[in-house]
Amino acid sequence: MILVTVIRTRPRCLGEETVTTVALKDVSKVFRNGTLAVDNVTLDVHDGEFMVLLGPSGCGKSTVLRMIAGLEDPTRGAVLLDGELANDLPPQDRRIAMVFQDFALYPHMTVRENISFPLRLAGIEPAPRGERVADVASALGIGDVLGRKPSQLSGGQRQRVAMGRAIVRRPGLFLMDEPLSNLDSGLRAELRAEISALTRELGVTTIYVTHDQAEALTMADRVAIMRRGVLQDVGTPTQVYGRPATLYVAAFLGSPRMNLLEASVYVHLDRYVQLKLGEQSLYLPWTDIRSRAVAHYHGERIVVGMRAEALTPVVPDDPGDVLRGRIRYLEHHGHESLAFLDIGATAVVVDEMGAPVEVTEPGQRGLRRLGRVVQRLAGRPVEPAPPPAPATDRRGGSVLSDPGRHHRRPAELAVRLAPYPTVTAGHPLTVSVRMDALHFFDERGGRIDIGWR
Repeated sequence: MILVTVIRTRPRCLGEETVTTVALKDVSKVFRNGTLAVDNVTLDVHDGEFMVLLGPSGCGKSTVLRMIAGLEDPTRGAVLLDGELANDLPPQDRRIAMVFQDFALYPHMTVRENISFPLRLAGIEPAPRGERVADVASALGIGDVLGRKPSQLSGGQRQRVAMGRAIVRRPGLFLMDEPLSNLDSGLRAELRAEISALTRELGVTTIYVTHDQAEALTMADRVAIMRRGVLQDVGTPTQVYGRPATLYVAAFLGSPRMNLLEASVYVHLDRYVQLKLGEQSLYLPWTDIRSRAVAHYHGERIVVGMRAEALTPVVPDDPGDVLRGRIRYLEHHGHESLAFLDIGATAVVVDEMGAPVEVTEPGQRGLRRLGRVVQRLAGRPVEPAPPPAPATDRRGGSVLSDPGRHHRRPAELAVRLAPYPTVTAGHPLTVSVRMDALHFFDERGGRIDIGWR
């Protein structure tokens, strides 16, 4: 189930005072074919906040958005607007404006007519309607194309028109479903800045769906990261990047991706915690408060994460915490180069999607049965029920021993170098490791930490 709370605020230049709270609490969605698309999600969106739902295709983020809009009914859970249950409230009564990926403009109408269409339906007189359209078009930089048809516009202009049609209604909540995914990278960067600035100027709560982490980290006040219908982490961009709650979030965010290495833990009481990475070791000092949490895994394997910015090339005989290896290959990115270093350790690779969600917990099995009942009522063929499976951790099986969800391979440590390095593939390289920048995860992908953020 999912609870979403949205607050409609007063747009500071074009709007009038409208306040709406949106709350999703323990919401789940099972489709007619039995697919569990959203699994027990709880999320609050604050007044005037720009919330981004981030995740790969098929993770359930658009389904969450559609349930908030009233385009989908939750199978279980509640959607509340202004503190009142809105599960049965028609979309037109929710005072929500939605911007889609495909623009959805009327091809036979001009830009002016497209933008003013919702005002015409609302019965607003021509004079005030024209003023509001002119104000919105000016704010979006399309005031000079009001007489054109959509076919005469560029992709960026068409998306601005779609936004204008949403803004002119003065809604309490913007819902944006990957509005920039059909545009080229340069235009996406330009419109990212425009959308972010405009929604903050209007003061309207915005929920924005994307699979692009650059959009999420640059636009959001907070980011909610989803995987296979399950909410993985919620926080500011700094929080989810700097202290990811799960192994999946750590792997999903960042470019290059975080290095995730299998490590064996050995505790030397009151001295240090040894992290054995293949034939090499790092030593977490006992004075580091995180060492107490990691020490609980003495004799076991964990996952150690380190981003490229935590690694610095040093001279081979550097006495600090270092890892040594040989460059397998280089990537040149203009402003920097990336070296991928073979250090003789084992990498943990997290699957982004993997197999479809399998319902294994008792409560989830009930949702699966409900989905099968819906199939029968719809006259659809029903597949045989899968054999009962044991209950598992909500994050899935062990990332260190379950090849169905994750797989292991020789580690290639990503290290940032100067744009034109003097080393090439095959050269040895020693890197210093910032021990305070390491991340630790248990075998089920949960963060090993001393507290929450």
